[in-house]
Amino acid sequence: MLQDHQVIQLKIDRSGERLDRHLARVLPELSRSRIQQLIRAGLVTVNDKPTKPGMFVEAGMQVTLRIPPSPSETPLEAQPFPLDIVYEDDALLVIAKPAGLVVHPGAGHSHDTLVNALLAYCPTLATDESNRPGIVHRLDRDTSGLLIVAKTERALEHLRAQFKQHRVQKTYLALVYGRPPTPQGIIEAPVGRDPHHRQRMAIISGGRAARTAYQQMASLGDYTLLRVSPETGRTHQIRVHLAWLGIPVAGDRVYGRRREQVAMPRQFLHAWQLSFEHPSGIRLSLKAPLPADLRAVLDALARRYSVDNKEIAQLLGE
Repeated sequence: MLQDHQVIQLKIDRSGERLDRHLARVLPELSRSRIQQLIRAGLVTVNDKPTKPGMFVEAGMQVTLRIPPSPSETPLEAQPFPLDIVYEDDALLVIAKPAGLVVHPGAGHSHDTLVNALLAYCPTLATDESNRPGIVHRLDRDTSGLLIVAKTERALEHLRAQFKQHRVQKTYLALVYGRPPTPQGIIEAPVGRDPHHRQRMAIISGGRAARTAYQQMASLGDYTLLRVSPETGRTHQIRVHLAWLGIPVAGDRVYGRRREQVAMPRQFLHAWQLSFEHPSGIRLSLKAPLPADLRAVLDALARRYSVDNKEIAQLLGE
């Protein structure tokens, strides 16, 4: 049934260009790979006849695209609630995700996720077969900080390619229990599903290659504030790597200590800085200040261990 398909009709304005390139140029909301998929599926016709992505167009040709609705097992519901938007333009937006918010619907979380809020804010978000409109990368539920959201399919494709090629620079703030073996270093150990606890990740020989760089920022008694940069993006990578090194993230109820010396509202992990290439070619560098709940933890530790809070503020760029 094609009755639910979006129909786009246009007239070719110049000759000598591949059809897929031409359509990607005049329809920036669609990526070239998406256009090729539509052509191969017979959903693009030229002068009412099926065609191929590599055909060369001529001025005056009539092109019709029939774009099917994105498949999903359960329709996503738009739920408006406030978003902390750090940056926005026609291609993408970057938000500061609060702790406690699940990024996308899944088992046990069909509503009240970031995706539900994003659909209310921007109903035309880029989507694909994953049923996660706009989502380029993820943060754990209890991790706060910067998250990129693509508005167009072209932006989605461009940004995902950067993450796949490890060209996005991500910097987290992590408070850990203990001292790292060196003030700065690189953790390189494969991460995979824990064979004994399927809800957890672990360092295992058959895991996926993972690499995390860290740098000590401040000592707060038995705790250490680190700047952490994951060079790969494995599930729970930072938490697993730091725990494996013997310095678990403070407040981590899965990989950390059972008891902390000060009250921890959640795991102390915050996606602090992001640097990436915008689809336009411009490099963007953004920062999300440390949320109040985690800042209060640092204040409490500074008082407890007589650390100058001004030094911490300076380190955080406050």
